[in-house]
Amino acid sequence: MNETKIRELQGIANQLRCNVLEMIGVGKAGHWGGSSSLAETMAVLYFHTMRVDRHNPKNPERDRLLLSKGHAALIQYAALCELGYFSREELTKVKSLNGLLQGHPDLTIPGIEAVTGSLGQGLSLGVGMSLALRLDKNPARVFVIMGDGEQSEGQLWEAAMAAANFKLDNLTAFIDWNKIQATGRTDDIFSIPALDKKWSAFGWEVLTVDGHNVASIADGIEKAKAVKGKPALIVLDTIKGKGVSFAENTATYHNGMFDEAKFAQAAKELAALKEAI
Repeated sequence: MNETKIRELQGIANQLRCNVLEMIGVGKAGHWGGSSSLAETMAVLYFHTMRVDRHNPKNPERDRLLLSKGHAALIQYAALCELGYFSREELTKVKSLNGLLQGHPDLTIPGIEAVTGSLGQGLSLGVGMSLALRLDKNPARVFVIMGDGEQSEGQLWEAAMAAANFKLDNLTAFIDWNKIQATGRTDDIFSIPALDKKWSAFGWEVLTVDGHNVASIADGIEKAKAVKGKPALIVLDTIKGKGVSFAENTATYHNGMFDEAKFAQAAKELAALKEAI
Protein backbone atom coordinates (compact mmCIF):
# COMPACT_ATOMS: atom_id res chain seq x y z
CA MET A 1 0.00 0.00 0.00
CA ASN A 2 1.51 3.32 -1.05
CA GLU A 3 1.61 6.46 1.08
CA THR A 4 -1.20 8.12 -0.88
CA LYS A 5 -3.57 5.24 -0.13
CA ILE A 6 -2.50 5.16 3.52
CA ARG A 7 -3.29 8.88 3.91
CA GLU A 8 -6.59 8.42 2.11
CA LEU A 9 -7.72 5.60 4.39
CA GLN A 10 -6.56 7.38 7.55
CA GLY A 11 -8.46 10.44 6.40
CA ILE A 12 -11.57 8.33 5.99
CA ALA A 13 -11.09 6.83 9.47
CA ASN A 14 -10.89 10.33 10.95
CA GLN A 15 -14.05 11.34 9.08
CA LEU A 16 -15.83 8.26 10.41
CA ARG A 17 -15.00 9.36 13.96
CA CYS A 18 -16.43 12.79 13.17
CA ASN A 19 -19.61 11.13 11.92
CA VAL A 20 -19.91 9.12 15.14
CA LEU A 21 -19.48 12.24 17.25
CA GLU A 22 -22.18 13.96 15.19
CA MET A 23 -24.54 11.04 15.78
CA ILE A 24 -24.00 11.09 19.54
CA GLY A 25 -24.28 14.85 19.90
CA VAL A 26 -24.73 16.61 23.23
CA GLY A 27 -26.59 15.14 26.19
CA LYS A 28 -27.41 11.81 24.53
CA ALA A 29 -25.81 8.49 25.47
CA GLY A 30 -23.84 6.87 22.68
CA HIS A 31 -21.16 4.21 22.24
CA TRP A 32 -18.14 6.35 21.51
CA GLY A 33 -15.46 4.08 22.99
CA GLY A 34 -15.96 0.89 21.02
CA SER A 35 -16.97 2.71 17.86
CA SER A 36 -13.88 4.93 17.69
CA SER A 37 -11.55 1.98 18.31
CA LEU A 38 -12.81 0.44 15.05
CA ALA A 39 -12.51 3.49 12.77
CA GLU A 40 -9.38 2.36 10.93
CA THR A 41 -10.70 -1.19 10.51
CA MET A 42 -13.98 0.05 9.05
CA ALA A 43 -12.10 2.38 6.71
CA VAL A 44 -9.95 -0.47 5.40
CA LEU A 45 -12.81 -2.96 5.06
CA TYR A 46 -15.37 -0.72 3.38
CA PHE A 47 -13.05 1.50 1.33
CA HIS A 48 -10.26 -0.90 0.39
CA THR A 49 -10.95 -4.60 0.94
CA MET A 50 -14.61 -5.48 0.58
CA ARG A 51 -16.66 -5.81 -2.58
CA VAL A 52 -19.78 -3.74 -1.90
CA ASP A 53 -22.01 -1.58 -4.08
CA ARG A 54 -24.54 0.92 -2.73
CA HIS A 55 -26.33 0.79 -6.09
CA ASN A 56 -26.84 -2.96 -5.68
CA PRO A 57 -26.64 -3.65 -1.93
CA LYS A 58 -28.05 -7.18 -2.33
CA ASN A 59 -25.62 -8.31 -5.01
CA PRO A 60 -25.21 -12.05 -4.29
CA GLU A 61 -21.43 -11.80 -4.70
CA ARG A 62 -21.01 -8.91 -2.25
CA ASP A 63 -18.78 -9.44 0.76
CA ARG A 64 -20.63 -9.58 4.09
CA LEU A 65 -19.66 -7.68 7.23
CA LEU A 66 -21.28 -8.62 10.53
CA LEU A 67 -20.73 -6.39 13.56
CA SER A 68 -21.18 -8.93 16.32
CA LYS A 69 -20.46 -6.19 18.89
CA GLY A 70 -23.58 -4.46 17.66
CA HIS A 71 -23.46 -1.72 20.28
CA ALA A 72 -20.71 -0.16 18.09
CA ALA A 73 -23.20 0.24 15.24
CA LEU A 74 -22.46 3.96 14.96
CA ILE A 75 -19.09 3.31 13.31
CA GLN A 76 -20.72 1.02 10.76
CA TYR A 77 -23.42 3.61 10.07
CA ALA A 78 -20.67 6.20 9.66
CA ALA A 79 -19.04 4.12 6.92
CA LEU A 80 -22.28 3.27 5.15
CA CYS A 81 -23.19 6.95 5.11
CA GLU A 82 -19.86 7.90 3.53
CA LEU A 83 -20.48 5.23 0.88
CA GLY A 84 -23.88 6.73 0.12
CA TYR A 85 -26.16 3.98 1.39
CA PHE A 86 -28.41 6.61 2.98
CA SER A 87 -28.65 10.36 3.43
CA ARG A 88 -26.40 12.27 5.84
CA GLU A 89 -29.59 13.65 7.37
CA GLU A 90 -30.00 10.29 9.08
CA LEU A 91 -26.92 10.92 11.21
CA THR A 92 -28.84 13.54 13.21
CA LYS A 93 -31.79 11.20 13.81
CA VAL A 94 -30.02 8.20 15.35
CA LYS A 95 -32.11 6.31 17.92
CA SER A 96 -35.23 8.36 17.21
CA LEU A 97 -38.67 7.19 16.10
CA ASN A 98 -38.43 9.15 12.85
CA GLY A 99 -34.92 7.94 12.05
CA LEU A 100 -33.60 4.97 10.08
CA LEU A 101 -30.58 4.29 12.30
CA GLN A 102 -31.23 2.61 15.62
CA GLY A 103 -29.02 1.66 18.55
CA HIS A 104 -28.13 -1.73 17.10
CA PRO A 105 -27.86 -2.92 13.49
CA ASP A 106 -31.19 -3.74 11.87
CA LEU A 107 -32.09 -5.26 8.50
CA THR A 108 -34.18 -2.22 7.60
CA ILE A 109 -30.91 -0.31 7.14
CA PRO A 110 -29.30 -0.61 3.68
CA GLY A 111 -25.95 -2.39 3.87
CA ILE A 112 -26.67 -4.18 7.15
CA GLU A 113 -26.47 -7.97 6.87
CA ALA A 114 -27.91 -9.11 10.23
CA VAL A 115 -29.53 -7.95 13.44
CA THR A 116 -26.72 -8.09 16.01
CA GLY A 117 -25.84 -6.91 19.47
CA SER A 118 -26.89 -9.83 21.64
CA LEU A 119 -23.26 -10.63 22.24
CA GLY A 120 -21.76 -13.95 21.19
CA GLN A 121 -24.11 -14.62 18.29
CA GLY A 122 -22.46 -12.80 15.38
CA LEU A 123 -19.86 -15.48 14.70
CA SER A 124 -22.56 -18.17 14.53
CA LEU A 125 -24.34 -16.09 11.89
CA GLY A 126 -21.06 -15.69 10.04
CA VAL A 127 -20.43 -19.44 10.07
CA GLY A 128 -23.86 -20.07 8.58
CA MET A 129 -23.33 -17.46 5.86
CA SER A 130 -19.87 -18.85 5.04
CA LEU A 131 -21.23 -22.37 4.70
CA ALA A 132 -24.05 -21.17 2.46
CA LEU A 133 -21.67 -19.24 0.21
CA ARG A 134 -19.42 -22.28 -0.14
CA LEU A 135 -22.37 -24.53 -1.02
CA ASP A 136 -23.40 -22.01 -3.68
CA LYS A 137 -19.82 -21.80 -4.99
CA ASN A 138 -20.07 -18.06 -4.34
CA PRO A 139 -16.68 -16.25 -4.11
CA ALA A 140 -17.94 -13.71 -1.54
CA ARG A 141 -16.23 -13.53 1.83
CA VAL A 142 -17.63 -13.05 5.33
CA PHE A 143 -16.07 -10.73 7.92
CA VAL A 144 -17.18 -10.77 11.57
CA ILE A 145 -16.08 -8.19 14.15
CA MET A 146 -16.27 -9.20 17.82
CA GLY A 147 -15.42 -7.39 21.04
CA ASP A 148 -12.87 -8.56 23.58
CA GLY A 149 -15.44 -8.53 26.37
CA GLU A 150 -17.61 -10.67 24.11
CA GLN A 151 -15.05 -13.48 24.36
CA SER A 152 -16.69 -14.63 27.61
CA GLU A 153 -19.79 -15.78 25.67
CA GLY A 154 -20.04 -19.55 25.28
CA GLN A 155 -21.87 -19.62 21.96
CA LEU A 156 -18.96 -17.77 20.39
CA TRP A 157 -16.61 -20.67 21.15
CA GLU A 158 -19.07 -23.21 19.74
CA ALA A 159 -19.06 -21.20 16.53
CA ALA A 160 -15.25 -21.04 16.60
CA MET A 161 -15.06 -24.84 16.76
CA ALA A 162 -17.63 -25.23 13.99
CA ALA A 163 -15.78 -22.83 11.68
CA ALA A 164 -12.54 -24.77 12.12
CA ASN A 165 -14.31 -28.11 11.75
CA PHE A 166 -15.86 -27.07 8.43
CA LYS A 167 -12.58 -25.48 7.25
CA LEU A 168 -14.22 -22.13 6.47
CA ASP A 169 -11.41 -20.29 4.77
CA ASN A 170 -13.90 -17.76 3.35
CA LEU A 171 -14.42 -16.44 6.90
CA THR A 172 -12.26 -13.81 8.60
CA ALA A 173 -13.04 -12.73 12.15
CA PHE A 174 -11.69 -9.81 14.16
CA ILE A 175 -11.41 -9.10 17.88
CA ASP A 176 -11.45 -5.42 18.82
CA TRP A 177 -8.92 -5.82 21.62
CA ASN A 178 -9.40 -2.43 23.25
CA LYS A 179 -9.12 -4.04 26.69
CA ILE A 180 -12.08 -2.22 28.27
CA GLN A 181 -15.74 -3.20 28.35
CA ALA A 182 -18.86 -1.50 29.64
CA THR A 183 -17.93 -1.18 33.31
CA GLY A 184 -14.16 -1.52 33.48
CA ARG A 185 -11.06 -3.31 32.28
CA THR A 186 -11.83 -6.62 30.61
CA ASP A 187 -9.05 -8.41 32.53
CA ASP A 188 -10.60 -7.30 35.84
CA ILE A 189 -14.12 -8.39 34.92
CA PHE A 190 -13.57 -11.71 33.11
CA SER A 191 -9.95 -12.38 32.32
CA ILE A 192 -9.29 -14.45 29.20
CA PRO A 193 -5.49 -14.47 28.80
CA ALA A 194 -3.62 -15.52 25.66
CA LEU A 195 -6.51 -15.01 23.28
CA ASP A 196 -4.24 -15.62 20.31
CA LYS A 197 -3.15 -19.01 21.64
CA LYS A 198 -6.72 -19.99 22.51
CA TRP A 199 -8.00 -19.26 19.03
CA SER A 200 -5.03 -21.02 17.49
CA ALA A 201 -5.78 -24.07 19.63
CA PHE A 202 -9.35 -23.98 18.31
CA GLY A 203 -7.97 -24.44 14.79
CA TRP A 204 -7.80 -20.86 13.51
CA GLU A 205 -4.99 -19.00 11.80
CA VAL A 206 -4.31 -16.04 14.13
CA LEU A 207 -2.65 -12.71 13.40
CA THR A 208 -2.24 -9.63 15.62
CA VAL A 209 -2.03 -6.14 14.08
CA ASP A 210 -1.94 -2.52 15.17
CA GLY A 211 -5.64 -1.67 14.97
CA HIS A 212 -4.92 2.01 14.33
CA ASN A 213 -2.50 1.47 11.45
CA VAL A 214 -4.41 1.14 8.18
CA ALA A 215 -1.48 -0.46 6.35
CA SER A 216 -1.07 -3.11 9.05
CA ILE A 217 -4.79 -3.86 9.03
CA ALA A 218 -4.88 -4.16 5.23
CA ASP A 219 -1.82 -6.41 5.24
CA GLY A 220 -3.35 -8.61 7.94
CA ILE A 221 -6.55 -8.99 5.96
CA GLU A 222 -4.64 -9.99 2.81
CA LYS A 223 -2.71 -12.60 4.80
CA ALA A 224 -5.96 -13.89 6.28
CA LYS A 225 -7.56 -14.16 2.83
CA ALA A 226 -4.57 -16.22 1.64
CA VAL A 227 -5.09 -18.86 4.34
CA LYS A 228 -6.49 -22.13 2.98
CA GLY A 229 -8.30 -24.90 4.82
CA LYS A 230 -9.20 -22.99 7.98
CA PRO A 231 -10.69 -19.68 9.13
CA ALA A 232 -8.55 -16.73 10.15
CA LEU A 233 -8.73 -14.37 13.12
CA ILE A 234 -7.18 -10.91 13.30
CA VAL A 235 -6.63 -9.48 16.78
CA LEU A 236 -6.86 -5.69 16.52
CA ASP A 237 -4.68 -4.07 19.19
CA THR A 238 -6.70 -0.89 19.75
CA ILE A 239 -7.37 1.95 22.19
CA LYS A 240 -10.86 2.43 23.56
CA GLY A 241 -12.10 5.92 22.68
CA LYS A 242 -9.25 6.54 20.21
CA GLY A 243 -9.02 10.09 18.89
CA VAL A 244 -10.43 12.00 21.86
CA SER A 245 -7.89 12.40 24.66
CA PHE A 246 -10.24 12.46 27.65
CA ALA A 247 -12.16 9.42 26.38
CA GLU A 248 -9.20 7.16 25.65
CA ASN A 249 -8.68 4.08 27.81
CA THR A 250 -11.70 4.76 29.98
CA ALA A 251 -14.98 2.91 30.45
CA THR A 252 -16.84 6.19 31.00
CA TYR A 253 -17.41 6.67 27.29
CA HIS A 254 -18.26 3.06 26.48
CA ASN A 255 -21.81 4.39 26.38
CA GLY A 256 -21.54 7.88 27.81
CA MET A 257 -22.72 11.41 27.20
CA PHE A 258 -20.86 14.51 26.04
CA ASP A 259 -21.85 17.80 27.65
CA GLU A 260 -21.38 20.93 25.55
CA ALA A 261 -17.81 21.51 26.72
CA LYS A 262 -16.70 17.91 26.18
CA PHE A 263 -18.41 17.78 22.79
CA ALA A 264 -16.62 20.95 21.71
CA GLN A 265 -13.28 19.61 22.90
CA ALA A 266 -13.84 16.29 21.11
CA ALA A 267 -14.80 18.08 17.90
CA LYS A 268 -11.68 20.26 18.12
CA GLU A 269 -9.38 17.27 18.62
CA LEU A 270 -10.94 15.33 15.74
CA ALA A 271 -10.68 18.35 13.47
CA ALA A 272 -6.97 18.59 14.32
CA LEU A 273 -6.49 14.94 13.35
CA LYS A 274 -8.14 15.60 9.99
CA GLU A 275 -5.93 18.59 9.34
CA ALA A 276 -2.80 16.61 10.20
CA ILE A 277 -3.30 14.14 7.32
